[in-house]
Amino acid sequence: MTMAGRVALVTGAGSGIGAATAELLTTHGAVTYCADLDTAESEDAAPAAPSAARGISVQLDVREEADWARAMAEVVDSQGRLDVLVHAAGIAAASPLVDTTLDEWRRVLNTNLDGSFLAIRHGVQAMSDGGGSIVVIGSASGIRPSAGAAAYSTSKAAVSMLVRSAAKECRENGIAVRINAVSPGGVKTPLWRAMPFFRDLVEVHGSEEGAFAAMEAHSGDRFSSPEEIAQSVLFLVSDCARHITGVELPVDGGYVL
Repeated sequence: MTMAGRVALVTGAGSGIGAATAELLTTHGAVTYCADLDTAESEDAAPAAPSAARGISVQLDVREEADWARAMAEVVDSQGRLDVLVHAAGIAAASPLVDTTLDEWRRVLNTNLDGSFLAIRHGVQAMSDGGGSIVVIGSASGIRPSAGAAAYSTSKAAVSMLVRSAAKECRENGIAVRINAVSPGGVKTPLWRAMPFFRDLVEVHGSEEGAFAAMEAHSGDRFSSPEEIAQSVLFLVSDCARHITGVELPVDGGYVL
């Protein structure tokens, strides 16, 4: 699953799945652009350069089309092409539907769904001549709904249909861009810090690891690491998956079964 000679852009590269994916792609030889809303976080996540590969920090607000146009121009003008796009940026939210405000609903959909639309739209445009592979990070919560997280579950379910629709469109129009989704179950990432109940668990158990252990004990499911999810992304963007497109791959230990 070598990425030698490939040019990749990873969003949400400042932490969690995005950071782990950026590091893995770079380790396997890609020239990796690490995009995040916070450039300081993106610079921290930019992997140490093995051989000819390197991590390059890019500021990108995935909700803003102008940012996407600028980021894509930066990559293509510098490298001449884009081969891989991994869209890992997203936000979480947890509140009962009746307590979810319209502003909160729109904030989650704007980031998770509109951001994915812009990622795919600009990714396909950048890859339309030379081909490439796009992976969007979905969620098992978009397959099996999560109580108390209607906005998040809805946004990720919509992302799944967006990926399939875009992949079908590329295939039927002879555009050599594969588009897939990786949908994790519970992952130990900073995304959980946005959840009030998780902050309460941290206070009760004394650490984030203690909070994750409590959630695992309650659900009976093991939380995965960002690195495990990154391995699945690497497979889908590699030549090992060159005949796979329009697929949503759950990486969840069977949670959605």
